[in-house]
Amino acid sequence: MDDGSSLRTLLVGIDAACDRVLAPLFEDDEVPTLESIYRDGTSGSLESQIPPWTASAWPSLYTGMNPGKHGVFGFLEFDGYEWDVVNATDVRERTVWEHLDRHDFSSVVVNVPVTHPPRAFDGAVIPGYTAPENPDCHPEGLLADVRDAVGEYRVYPDENAEDLGDAYSDCVRMRGEAFRYLADRFDPDFGFLEFQATDSIFHEAPDDEAAIRAIYRELDRQLGATLEATDPANVVVVSDHGMGPYDGVEFRVNEFLREEGHVETRRGGEGMPTWATVRDDSLKRGADADEYEPGLAERAMASAAGLGLTSQRIGTVLGWVGLADAVAARAPTSLVNAGADQVDFPASSAYVRSRIELGVRINLEGRDPEGVVPPEEYEAVRMQLIDALRSVTTADGEAIFEEVRPREEYFHGPESERAVDVVTVPADFDHFLSATLHGEQFGPPSEPWNHKLQGTFAARGADIDHAGGLGDAHIFDVAPTVLATFDVPADERMDGSALPCVDSPGVDSYPRFERDTSVETADEGVERRLADLGYLE
Repeated sequence: MDDGSSLRTLLVGIDAACDRVLAPLFEDDEVPTLESIYRDGTSGSLESQIPPWTASAWPSLYTGMNPGKHGVFGFLEFDGYEWDVVNATDVRERTVWEHLDRHDFSSVVVNVPVTHPPRAFDGAVIPGYTAPENPDCHPEGLLADVRDAVGEYRVYPDENAEDLGDAYSDCVRMRGEAFRYLADRFDPDFGFLEFQATDSIFHEAPDDEAAIRAIYRELDRQLGATLEATDPANVVVVSDHGMGPYDGVEFRVNEFLREEGHVETRRGGEGMPTWATVRDDSLKRGADADEYEPGLAERAMASAAGLGLTSQRIGTVLGWVGLADAVAARAPTSLVNAGADQVDFPASSAYVRSRIELGVRINLEGRDPEGVVPPEEYEAVRMQLIDALRSVTTADGEAIFEEVRPREEYFHGPESERAVDVVTVPADFDHFLSATLHGEQFGPPSEPWNHKLQGTFAARGADIDHAGGLGDAHIFDVAPTVLATFDVPADERMDGSALPCVDSPGVDSYPRFERDTSVETADEGVERRLADLGYLE
């Protein structure tokens, strides 16, 4: 870009970045450009939200509001007992670039999660996580232009690549090249460039130190090239949460609720499948679930399950002989579901529908399609659940949960009723919460690493007071802080406020956001990708 660049603020999102991850990279001088922002600017930890997962946390970051207002609580959107992967039509509040658009500032947004299908504004967007591999972009036809200009562009890494580090590093490179092309073409006032590979690698190969460092080195190269090309007046680096190892146990909440008399189950494929189970490929391609005819193998598994030989029991036996992973990789989802012990959601009084939501849903009459808990019993049932869950401990007597509280202590706003009724926060996020049924309440964590509550924030530039500090920075504060670098007042409905390192222009009252009609994601690749990373069990 020429010296006439108008880029005032560049927001760089590094998914899962935190002190635990960055400190050794800084120490070994692996990421000098990134380190310089921390060294020369102001920086510190950034507390994430509940739940601290990608699909909900990024909308909170770029709207400045809690999920009770913007409406995204996890990777799945529920309609009664049906679900779909969330997309941008589920974000029911205005984004920071849409606020800027109202004040005549343009933006380029690349790879930010939950932005597909894109909404129109002055600028350009290539959607990120939860978008299909060939997403609609804004303006229409933009993706083809980007591919013509920079070569291959992928939302997700090449599954056929021999080296995981190379596959993810390629994605990082594509983000930077695409952003610089669009910045040159659109000359935006605001830029938002997000890197997702820094999270995904820890879900797939947390012990692959070489791959992790290769990804971050490529990120630093792209960051350096982008700063040189765009010369922003301000640069802000943020993450949506932290990352670290599990030091505790896996707690299967639905098993606990079954023993407490809340969860009912069915066998033989007649009950609802586990919410987190990826649908059969034929259903992902658009077939109506009501028209799907199970095959011979599925009917046989259903019959076996009816006699007590469930998928879970078969899996246990395979685990004893070391074949569980190999068989699971090849068994069709429909076959596993047909033979599984399943939560019968309509018949249950309370259950976990997705582990990512961090909580328990009560099957309430008048709200849920086949609710069984009368409204007058709701508070009594909820307090019973809270008391029971607070009492759960490991074999060593350590509490599983740091907090077990009513949802209104975490979520407030017009979308709050769509949240879980009881929020369960694992102690130090050291315990893996699972929605699956395995016949036992406890086991080893299904993943060695996962999200932690403390992320990161760093900023430097003309509108950043490096001595001002961050105070107790929270993810809700990012959007008001970015707006402050444009002297744009925050929405009075935002839950965060501008950090001390910027001059706050105050707040203003904005018209209520009118969202587009919801559309289904219904993309096989997206659902498979979420399952591969452990977000869908």
